[in-house]
Amino acid sequence: MPRFVATRPDTGLLSLPWDIPLEDWPEDQLVALPRGISRHVVRFVRVNGSVYAIKEVLEHLAMHEYRLLRDLERLEAPSVEPVGVITDRVDRDGEPIDSILITRHLQFSLPYRALFSSTLRPDTVNRLIDALVALIVRLHLLGFFWGDCSLSNTLFRRDAGAFAAYLVDAETGELHQDISDGQRAHDLYTAEINLFGELLDLQEGGLLDESIDPQETVESIQKRYEALWAELTAPEEFGGDEMHRLDSRIRRLNELGFDVAEIDIITDWDGSQVRIQPKVVDAGHHSRRLLRLTGLDVEENQARRLLNDLDSFAAATDQQNEDEEIVAHQWLTDVFEPVVRSVPRNLSRKLEPAEIFHEVLEHRWFLSEEAGHEVDTMEAARSYVNDVLAAKPDEKLALPTAPVSEPD
Repeated sequence: MPRFVATRPDTGLLSLPWDIPLEDWPEDQLVALPRGISRHVVRFVRVNGSVYAIKEVLEHLAMHEYRLLRDLERLEAPSVEPVGVITDRVDRDGEPIDSILITRHLQFSLPYRALFSSTLRPDTVNRLIDALVALIVRLHLLGFFWGDCSLSNTLFRRDAGAFAAYLVDAETGELHQDISDGQRAHDLYTAEINLFGELLDLQEGGLLDESIDPQETVESIQKRYEALWAELTAPEEFGGDEMHRLDSRIRRLNELGFDVAEIDIITDWDGSQVRIQPKVVDAGHHSRRLLRLTGLDVEENQARRLLNDLDSFAAATDQQNEDEEIVAHQWLTDVFEPVVRSVPRNLSRKLEPAEIFHEVLEHRWFLSEEAGHEVDTMEAARSYVNDVLAAKPDEKLALPTAPVSEPD
């Protein structure tokens, strides 16, 4: 019998054919999801209503990645959720088989290759790279050295028109109290090399817009990373009569999706100069506030957009001075939920509810501009469902058909 190491085991996983090499599993055991690049055999299975990614790999690598993903989960890092490791596998002839790492599939997520249909446009490339760079920065702030940064080792979820990136492969990673400048530089160099190869591969397959230069795109990674890292960590000096700049710095950090755990403030002997350095924690300022107010657990940009609509609702109903939890409950029942319910069940796989609401708000703005007056939200929702959503591909998991691989 194989050995199952897990913190939250799903007993249904025990009945899967662990005595068969993963590449030989029957198709009726598998779930079809968008294909990614992987150096290991990766398959998807559905058990008791949940979908899992299972990766066949050497035991010491599986255990290392499982423990590291558990550590990242405790740190609330943007990464896939570890489920367990299966070791001591043997086939029907008694020959040993590699171990299995099991992670929970991230709903509505896509490998980068599935984010385009015919050609990858410049705007999409830029958003993907921005999401990847933001992920690298967040991991570095936690003391995590990735060792193999790439688009292939990342999953993306739509986040109010942008993308939110999640680490999906921690096989080469290390977690430290602090990460050194050399480790940060190594991760960036690896990301540049891997991204260059990925873009050339897309270019060779005719899937990259002709206006995109892989070399120029790769060279922008360092600048994007350094700009975000400096905004989050660089000290700032200003006069004692410019304390408003402290508040401005915190606001800028919050707008980037980061909270400030504490501020290190140093003043000179006469108090005329002040030096500050923020102690930044991971992303989630807006998503945590929205979750507290409404119970909606969404991506950071989505949360920011929904909170903006909530604030507009409070102003439109003259409730700025009302308890925000009361206003949030009214907005949830009178605005958000009716929009979500307006989506027919057969279209519910297109996008997750928060992204649909965001796109309805975008659609309402275009309709209002065209009409020359404010269009009602529900009117915009009906128009969006009929004219926009119906033509979109499904981003939730597909029905079981054939085995595919997820980027490891």
